[in-house]
Amino acid sequence: MKTLTDQTKALWHVMSNLDLLARLSASENGLTNAEAKARLEIYGRNQLPQKPPAAWWEIVLRQFMSPLIYILIIAAIVSAFAHPEDLTDAIFIAAVLIVNAAIGGYQEGKAEQSSRALQKLLQIRASVLRDGEICEIDAEEVVPGDIVWLESGNRVPADMRLLMTHGLEVDESLLTGESLSVQKDPSWKGDTLAQMADRQNMAYAGSIIVHGRAKGIIVGTGAATAVGQLALDVMSVTGGKPPLLVRMEKFTHVVALAVLMAAAAIAITGVLFRGYAISDMFLFGVALAVSAIPEGLPVALTVALAIATTRMARRGVIVRRLAAVEGLGSCTLIGSDKTGTLTCNELTVRAIGLPDGQNFEVTGEGFVPNGQVLQNDLPITSGTHKTLDDLARAAVLCNEGNLHQLNGSWIWRGDPTDLALLSLGHKLGLVREVILSQYNQLNEIPFEPEHQYAATFHSGKNGTCVFVKGAPERVLAMCVFKDQEVRTRELLDITESMAERGYRILALAEGSTPEALDVSQAPPEPAELNFLGFVGMIDPLRAGVREAVAACHAAGITVCMITGDHPVTALSIARDLGFADRPEQVITGRELEGMSPAQLIKAVQGVKVFARATPRQKLELVKAAQQSGHYVAVTGDGINDAPALRQANIGVAMGKAGTDVGREAAELVITDDNFATIIAGVEEGRIAYDNIRKVIYLLVSTGAAEVLLLGLTILTGWPDTSASLTVLPLLPVQLLWLNLVTNGIQDVALAFEPGETGVLQRKPRPPQERVFNRLMVERTLVASVVMALVGFSTFCYMIEVGGWSEAKARNSLLLLMVMFEIIHIGNCRSETTSAVRLSPFTSPILLGGSILAFLVHMAAMQLPFMQRILRVEPVDLVTFVSLLALSLTIFVAIEIHKWWWKVRRIR
Repeated sequence: MKTLTDQTKALWHVMSNLDLLARLSASENGLTNAEAKARLEIYGRNQLPQKPPAAWWEIVLRQFMSPLIYILIIAAIVSAFAHPEDLTDAIFIAAVLIVNAAIGGYQEGKAEQSSRALQKLLQIRASVLRDGEICEIDAEEVVPGDIVWLESGNRVPADMRLLMTHGLEVDESLLTGESLSVQKDPSWKGDTLAQMADRQNMAYAGSIIVHGRAKGIIVGTGAATAVGQLALDVMSVTGGKPPLLVRMEKFTHVVALAVLMAAAAIAITGVLFRGYAISDMFLFGVALAVSAIPEGLPVALTVALAIATTRMARRGVIVRRLAAVEGLGSCTLIGSDKTGTLTCNELTVRAIGLPDGQNFEVTGEGFVPNGQVLQNDLPITSGTHKTLDDLARAAVLCNEGNLHQLNGSWIWRGDPTDLALLSLGHKLGLVREVILSQYNQLNEIPFEPEHQYAATFHSGKNGTCVFVKGAPERVLAMCVFKDQEVRTRELLDITESMAERGYRILALAEGSTPEALDVSQAPPEPAELNFLGFVGMIDPLRAGVREAVAACHAAGITVCMITGDHPVTALSIARDLGFADRPEQVITGRELEGMSPAQLIKAVQGVKVFARATPRQKLELVKAAQQSGHYVAVTGDGINDAPALRQANIGVAMGKAGTDVGREAAELVITDDNFATIIAGVEEGRIAYDNIRKVIYLLVSTGAAEVLLLGLTILTGWPDTSASLTVLPLLPVQLLWLNLVTNGIQDVALAFEPGETGVLQRKPRPPQERVFNRLMVERTLVASVVMALVGFSTFCYMIEVGGWSEAKARNSLLLLMVMFEIIHIGNCRSETTSAVRLSPFTSPILLGGSILAFLVHMAAMQLPFMQRILRVEPVDLVTFVSLLALSLTIFVAIEIHKWWWKVRRIR
């Protein structure tokens, strides 16, 4: 098959028609079927490169790719070989691994989709010229050299050079980020540096014909198209790791190292200084590993992320990968596309200027006509201002769009400019269908780039009326003024001022011809018109975006705009958002082309607006931001955003108007396409991470207490007993019971904890911060030391002073550790707020989980088969009350540390 470079290296947009046809070995008469079949063999079908979907076993296997899981597997194997007559420990560990893989695999399997979504853009039909006749074929069968005909509503099947157009306008927003439809001109002559958005003689695969007709020749298919190159970029980008994965990897490496070092140190001490046999220490090492490794962490972490996934879905954020849940909460920079993300991707009339100098403001966003026309903040209605009514009437009559309500919802079709004008008419009470009944249309001059205007002719009371819209300089030349030159200059100055504010300006005029119009002839060019005024249109900000950006700034998150749109338009939106107010604060794609990696990093650190950026430049900007130390979230809705979405630590795609490829490249999808929803995702992400930290703190502090408890037994030789194996204060199966069942019930319940106040007022965590920061380390040490010392002292007292048997002492010590866990769960609800100030009823699931954990253990002490497995039995009331009182020491100790932490921070 022919290599891609044969198609992609040619600069199709700068070739002459003769060179183009010669290069493709084609003619304007099209290909024969035989030639097309031969080329299909050479170039392949018009399909995009794609990765096969992950097999179910790959998804399941991914759940085991963690050092913590590896340690658990080794612990299970060692336990089974060391004590084959009792496989309880190994079975417990195997069970938690299976449950974790099942939960994670199910969640990820539901979300995992094939990157073949790009192919959906090409599942269309195309009208091609074959054997001298126009026929319709599947777009997959289009080959380079095919002559293709396009008309309004068609999707371009492959990259093509335009040979002939008639009023052609193309929506390329999904490729370039340009919100306005692009006028095409086959005679355009460009240079080799012209960017995709500026190539007027090209039409690209996946773009949509908004208006007009065209004939072109296919120059690139499948992977050789602009869309295909993006597909290759998406496939080749591995993607940044979500911050949770980075932190958890560091944490699990630390845990693994600590377990090995602690086990080795204690085992060596036991053999060399206490005289224990190596086999005894081996079994002890298994018990130590079981106590040190938080076996419940994988399940608790998966459940916590699944809970956060559900919460985020309720707020409009769909999670495709569990590990990405807290990514928004961790990000320090959000790189957002403009069109369709910050803005509506729907042109809206925002300003009106009349010839007498009166100005009007128009409210509302998008095509849906919700809004008003205001003058001095007072609403204007139809019939109260004649000149304004005349302008609106011309806007809805000189129009090819369709905007109407159907079953309570607004439906539209047509060019964005026409739809914006129809929406303006509705806001003033002027409906095109009603006005047309009064002004029957007789003829029209459709918009052509060379004309720069459109006109419609209608029957009126006093003859034929003509209504015109178009470029200001063109329409003003058709109008009559008292002092033509001076007045035209004054009006053009007004348009320049509006353009500097980011508006797309249209002029409207009307006139009449007393003679009857011959509808069989082409209408004459309008002349001696009456100027009605200007309208200023813009793709407006989405509702709530300003507030969302401000909330991001308050949360310590930098927001920058990376768009393919024009610098003037980007600057206008940036002004509204407070990003920039001067042209020099905007960097364009051409400026980015010559920058070194170091310069890109500097640009990302100092500039917030990037315009005319190509998809690959967006990708490089994301990489530069990551290299500068940022955790990057990228938002976008178009094909042009896909590579950057994949590269980012967290990719956030738009769900409604976004493309399939954008959604496939992202970890999170915003269902309502509103940037403001992202701040809700940030909040839920931070809550998710807070809850994960709480779960880790609970599991690690109780696990560390068990390690200290076992270590103290070996190091001190207490309690004094003649049988070396019975010195263990808790057996491995009892440790597993604590970690997986009683603590396991509570840590899962802790994952449901609601968010604390002030979540969005905190700065993002430093990217290099470990899960165990200073506060977590101190708090874990305090909790583990208190529980270990109290437990060890109690165990020694029961045996050496009380004369209890080891089995009876273990039974009571196990109950004490369960009570410690239940009391300690209240400490874990907040790192800074006193547990006394946190009502248990604000977290009913946690309250229920704690009660359930206690009841489960009490039931185990009563049921004979559980008594045999756990070596437990009921205790008397005095012992129960005494143990309960001892368990309260953990509450007192942590309350003191919370107070001391606050005092030190104030100082």
